[in-house]
Amino acid sequence: MPAESEGTSIVSAAGEAEERALESALRPKNLADFVGQARVRRQLSLVLEASRIRERTADHVLLSGPPGLGKTTLAMIIAAEMNAPLRISSGPAIQHAGDLAAILSSLTEGEILFLDEIHRMSRPAEEMLYMAMEDFRVDIVVGKGPGATAIPLDLPPFTLVGATTRAGLLPGPLRDRFGFTGHLEFYSTQELELVLRRSAMLLDLKISSAGFAEIAGRSRGTPRIANRLLRRVRDWALVHGIDEIDARSAAAALDMYEVDERGLDRLDREVLTALITKFGGGPVGLSTLAIAVGEETETVETVAEPYLVREGLLGRTPRGRIATPAAWEHLGLEMPASAAGAPDLLSVLEEEERGFSDSGS
Repeated sequence: MPAESEGTSIVSAAGEAEERALESALRPKNLADFVGQARVRRQLSLVLEASRIRERTADHVLLSGPPGLGKTTLAMIIAAEMNAPLRISSGPAIQHAGDLAAILSSLTEGEILFLDEIHRMSRPAEEMLYMAMEDFRVDIVVGKGPGATAIPLDLPPFTLVGATTRAGLLPGPLRDRFGFTGHLEFYSTQELELVLRRSAMLLDLKISSAGFAEIAGRSRGTPRIANRLLRRVRDWALVHGIDEIDARSAAAALDMYEVDERGLDRLDREVLTALITKFGGGPVGLSTLAIAVGEETETVETVAEPYLVREGLLGRTPRGRIATPAAWEHLGLEMPASAAGAPDLLSVLEEEERGFSDSGS
């Protein structure tokens, strides 16, 4: 059910097969066309340029950050900039050391190996990767038990590009073997407008500056979502016979798809509405909140919560989830003084905790 919810949500960073094909067509092909992430782009450009000057394969690269910010795109750009072939796999697909050995043994010199969600790779494969990254060698174990023999296999120099949405789950020994680590940040509205302008040009769409700003403001700081919303606005305009999309048209299209002015979708608003109307603003446990909106706990925690917390609409406390004053205001509701997120009550509770601590000491 979580995957289903992610796939059907227009503001999810995950994508279906058709959506991914369209996204691939809009991907920039080189660093010069890549919008945003100026710091990572500048540092990565230096790493690749130095490798070309030395005529050696580039150092291994680790890219971390939330979904939809361009990790896969950067891996493809690295391959293009180094004029090298690209091999794509993912952590969940490598569950045995033999799976990784098969991939590594078929690499050619200078090839780029991209492993998405690298933190989900199995431990045996991970340990094999240590030696492959550092010494370009793996030991293939033949046989079982006392008669098993390890046969060393030399690998051609290659560049590993790892991508992860949860860098904290990567073990230190693996993280330390990457020569360059780049963390991708959420995009500003202005950067997303640049992304949208490039995509609109490729899709041959006429959109006003206000129209770009309207779409960018609802894109949750994520280029993948921005491009997806752009295509939905394009469909709406096509059906309604609109040649040039302005802010009003973009807003009408996105309202129809239930994406509001802050980028919240149906699930986000249902979580906030249930938290406020059924539980008085909280605190309430995650599982109880998930049952109230008819979703799996994992869906609420991984799909809705991150953005609501980032927007300051939901708070996570030791006693459970609470709706902040901004959430009440966004839904057009008046926040009672007794609500858990009310500033006056929170300050009283803090005073009581400090008083209890002082008397206890």
